[in-house]
Amino acid sequence: MNPELRIPIATDRDIVAARQEGRRIAATLNFSQSDLTVIAAAISEVARNILTYAATGHIAIQVVERAGRRGVALVAHDEGPGIQDITLALQDGYSTSGSLGLGLPGARRLMDEFEIHSNAGRGTTVTMRKWAR
Repeated sequence: MNPELRIPIATDRDIVAARQEGRRIAATLNFSQSDLTVIAAAISEVARNILTYAATGHIAIQVVERAGRRGVALVAHDEGPGIQDITLALQDGYSTSGSLGLGLPGARRLMDEFEIHSNAGRGTTVTMRKWAR
């Protein structure tokens, strides 16, 4: 099992650090420049949600392997208020903060795999994977 890198998210600066680390780790797997940009964008979206809705949390980044393929797994976790309606939160344009409502649906489109688990009052975990071509 590959070790994970865990980046605390509590400031805008932490989002930048998480993006940079995600790109750096993905680059070791020979992702294309466009895929590196996509991975960084997905990290930005989920990290921004941590700051907006929970104030603090973390993003874990790990190299993963499955069936002879290598990729990067990103896990964003917070202990905030949770998401009341995940289906609604994954619709373009839905936002409870006044934003454009593109964060979670955008991250889901950018990555190859996307899972979200949330419990009201206990937090949210978003797991995303991108596989090297």
